[in-house]
Amino acid sequence: MGQKVNPIGLRVGINRTWDSRWFADKGYAGMLHEDLRLRKYLQERLVQAGVSRVVIERPTKKARITIHTARPGVVIGKKGADIEKLRTDLQKMTGGEVHLNILEIRKPEIDAKLVAENIAQQLERRVAFRRAMKRAVQSAMRLGAAGIRINCGGRLGGAEIARVEWYREGRVPLHTLRADIDYGLGEAKTSYGVIGIKVWVYKGEVLPKGEVPAVLPGAAPATPQPEAPTEPKRAKKPAPRPGAKRGESGGPARPRAAAPKKEGAAAPKTTVKKAKKIEKPEGEKKE
Repeated sequence: MGQKVNPIGLRVGINRTWDSRWFADKGYAGMLHEDLRLRKYLQERLVQAGVSRVVIERPTKKARITIHTARPGVVIGKKGADIEKLRTDLQKMTGGEVHLNILEIRKPEIDAKLVAENIAQQLERRVAFRRAMKRAVQSAMRLGAAGIRINCGGRLGGAEIARVEWYREGRVPLHTLRADIDYGLGEAKTSYGVIGIKVWVYKGEVLPKGEVPAVLPGAAPATPQPEAPTEPKRAKKPAPRPGAKRGESGGPARPRAAAPKKEGAAAPKTTVKKAKKIEKPEGEKKE
């Protein structure tokens, strides 16, 4: 009960493709471990660049590596010096030709991996974990996420007993396979231990081509037709009383309009009368 499967692995082949795209008859294990080494090397070298994904393709003894980053300028460097150095280092690791592609992430606030790493960096700077989580949730919902959930587990706030706290806003349908859910994991290495951060971001449903989202029976249409404007109805006048003079009616009397005040006129004075003190004769005083 309560065990969660990785949302990315669950949806591979349904609405998401693999991050390593190649086929191997022989030497499969060696290429797989090479991919893992390349990803680890890039994540450690480009910590400040905000790397979310590294896609590796291998067409005929070459390697085409696509880096999805929030700060492409950090990867490329001044006049492309850093990216050339990175390419030569990767060629030494793979022993073949390497092509590098840099793709910018337009909205890093709704990328699960980047959100988790951002919270981890704040926790390492001793920011309150609740404030960091709430700020991440608010910025993701503001930038168009349909739902987000953040889990933080470990010695939160330096407590002796580790615990898990989470925040969620919107919908996060983990059992819906057509739901586009991004998942990311980050670790904050604090002075009192490691704190793990998990982030799920729901970005809406991915429908097959030609399929229209179903409308529940009895639900209102998605785009209601605007109604024609109607003229305001006038109130009916009350019927006149029998034998009443012209201008009189059975309705309530209209209040007379107050006379306009003249400018400079003094306000009416109010007089206050003091009550006189009545003294009793000496004979009536109580003994």
